[in-house]
Amino acid sequence: MAVNVKNSNHRLGKSCGSANRRTMAGKVSAQGTGILLVTANVGSLFEDPENLQKTWLREFYQTVHAHKPHFIALHCQEVGGKNYEESMTHVDSFVKELLSSDAMKEYNKARIYLDENYKSQEHFTALGCCYFLHETLKNTLHFDFKAKKYKKVIGKEIYSDTLESTPMLEKEKFPQEYFPECKWSRKGFMRTRWALADCAFDLVNIHLFHDASNLVAWEKSPSVYSGTRQKALGYVLDRITDQRYERVPYFLFGDFNFRLDAKCVVESLCSSATMQTIRAADTNEVDKLIFREVDNDRKVVLQLEKKLFNYINQDVFRENNGTLLLEFDKELSVFKDRLQELEILFPPSYPYSEDTSQGKQYMNTRCPAWCDRILMSSSAKDLVLKPENEDKAVIYDNIGPNVCMGDHKPVFLDVVVSGAKGLRRFCGKTPSDNTS
Repeated sequence: MAVNVKNSNHRLGKSCGSANRRTMAGKVSAQGTGILLVTANVGSLFEDPENLQKTWLREFYQTVHAHKPHFIALHCQEVGGKNYEESMTHVDSFVKELLSSDAMKEYNKARIYLDENYKSQEHFTALGCCYFLHETLKNTLHFDFKAKKYKKVIGKEIYSDTLESTPMLEKEKFPQEYFPECKWSRKGFMRTRWALADCAFDLVNIHLFHDASNLVAWEKSPSVYSGTRQKALGYVLDRITDQRYERVPYFLFGDFNFRLDAKCVVESLCSSATMQTIRAADTNEVDKLIFREVDNDRKVVLQLEKKLFNYINQDVFRENNGTLLLEFDKELSVFKDRLQELEILFPPSYPYSEDTSQGKQYMNTRCPAWCDRILMSSSAKDLVLKPENEDKAVIYDNIGPNVCMGDHKPVFLDVVVSGAKGLRRFCGKTPSDNTS
């Protein structure tokens, strides 16, 4: 279902945008195109729309204002929240706010794709892809996967309900056999293809499987859960690089649910502690692990349960942005020949407290980890300019570091992509050869 939204015809005023980006917007093909990629697990927003949603939107708008991109790609996961049957109504108001906000008035073209059809267990992924185009960005093209040709983007449109019949994207839920514990959850990917400033690339929204139990994750290195994620991510990479369509550079961003290697992390954090194992009386299965200091009155350092990771000192995950723990972030290493990532200089993106007064506090449910990421193919990395001007430097960071954004902090990548040379190099022909 496509819903057309009336365009606004606001023009760039002197108060809008930095001089650098305004100049760049006028000469997109010569200097490159500013692109802002954002990934956000927004499930929390629909549990408390009155408070969390307002803060989230304010921080998102501030990020847009600070970086002034020509093109914005916002990839959302868990659209509608955990209780989506009740909360899906809040999604419409969220999207309407994004489209009509004064902060976004210069983005006069948009495409919104929302997987809201929760009644279809076979297809429902709860993914949402929102794309906004600045009024200075001309001749932006969007790929039709059915017709196998590019189409010019005009106006604002919202697509929801049955996205399977929408030719402007590919959406797939992971095969049922991929789902751990035989529970078919809302995990999959959504792919769109774009051409702007004579550069073509795929944007892929992805949501991978979580760790169902801290105790199971701790049992061995690597964990059984990381193996499931590896299988699903490999499936996505194979799909977006197969022979059905011409290959183009791709950016893959979403909630990968990558976790730190739990066994190694616990060994590091509790290296001088003793472990006590508590079993359930009825099943004799491990119910709880308690790590205590050898001396110091045997103080509890870490308590580990299925859904509890209570470590004595949360500062270790925040100090120096938690980078000391990056050595335990190993899941991407399997794909080092297929996926690139910029240096991580922000704290673990999950699981933050959903208490609106605790913007920097982690919940004691999981070991904090960099779940939300922006990855790219080697060819996509080649498209990213590295300007000498530091004002236009590539920035990989999170949004709302000091306020509550829900249990996930959104992560963004602000880049400038190069012009026609990149397209001819990777695609063989310009999109203008096959547009309608």
